[in-house]
Amino acid sequence: MKTLLVTGGAGFIGSNFVHLILKQLQDIQIIVLDKLTYAGNLDSLLDAEGDPRYTFVHGDICDAELVTRLFKKQQPLAIVHFAAESHVDRSIDGPAEFIQTNINGTFTLLEAVRHYLADSEDEVKSRFRFLHVSTDEVYGSLGPIGYFTEETPYAPNSPYSASKASSDHLVRAYYHTYGLPVLMTNCSNNYGPYQFPEKLIPLMLLNALEGKALPVYGTGQNVRDWLYVEDHCTAILQVLEKGTPGEKYNIGGHNEKTNLDIVHTLCDILDFKKPRADGKSYREQITFVKDRPGHDMRYAINASKIKKELGWIPSEAFETGIVKTIDWYLNNLDWCHRITDGNYHRKRLGNLE
Repeated sequence: MKTLLVTGGAGFIGSNFVHLILKQLQDIQIIVLDKLTYAGNLDSLLDAEGDPRYTFVHGDICDAELVTRLFKKQQPLAIVHFAAESHVDRSIDGPAEFIQTNINGTFTLLEAVRHYLADSEDEVKSRFRFLHVSTDEVYGSLGPIGYFTEETPYAPNSPYSASKASSDHLVRAYYHTYGLPVLMTNCSNNYGPYQFPEKLIPLMLLNALEGKALPVYGTGQNVRDWLYVEDHCTAILQVLEKGTPGEKYNIGGHNEKTNLDIVHTLCDILDFKKPRADGKSYREQITFVKDRPGHDMRYAINASKIKKELGWIPSEAFETGIVKTIDWYLNNLDWCHRITDGNYHRKRLGNLE
């Protein structure tokens, strides 16, 4: 069996990727390495437990000794690197963790791979891939027109995006300096099952059901390109299997929506699926709050490269993906309560007041 090391595999996108691999590929052995911070939880991998192709390792990507030992023992043919601190608001409150995990952690992995390949046989060297999963936030903010391409200059505006930009640069440098067979992806906003409820869609859904305020930053006109998480995972697999080492690929959903549009859509679907006891619309719970510091106005991905070179396009329209997402949360509210463990109360972070 081919062995695949997945960092951050107990997180949102990582767990969806693990489920996809176990479902679609029978000849893959998956080793998940995860620190199990607040956003990583083994509850998201319950379906994988008992599968002989799946192994979980509790550990930190910054632990060089552990990472080196894993490579030596497991002899993977690829690593898919999801592990990251990823919430902008949290990076405003406490940037140190983002520097440590996103930059130093990526450096630790790159160094481990460099030494691992130096001691490997030629066949492993030729087949090995290091796939680094990143974000469109490294490009900064767009105006009302235009799109991010793979050539867009980096202009990060938050500690989170700056830390991801730094890790991107490290990955690129290890390709050009050491010849590491790296691949890089930069994706737009993901949504779907297993997302920690600090992010917009699950946060608003849970607040709505509990009768709490639905806080929208500023006027709610910030635009994001929304990508269903399963589409993102199929794109990553496509890049892993067919991508050219040293190249990067933008992954977008072709679904530009304002934050307020997202909240309105969610409220309208809940009005139909889970009506309020008083018969009123969930839209009445919307409140506008002070904007996030340095809040980027618009992100939009040009994903023509991955379509042209690898044949990938998203298969899920937002109109169907959001219904699937809401249905999943309505059917898995116990998962939400277990992963928050009573410690996360969905309060605002990064307010600087």
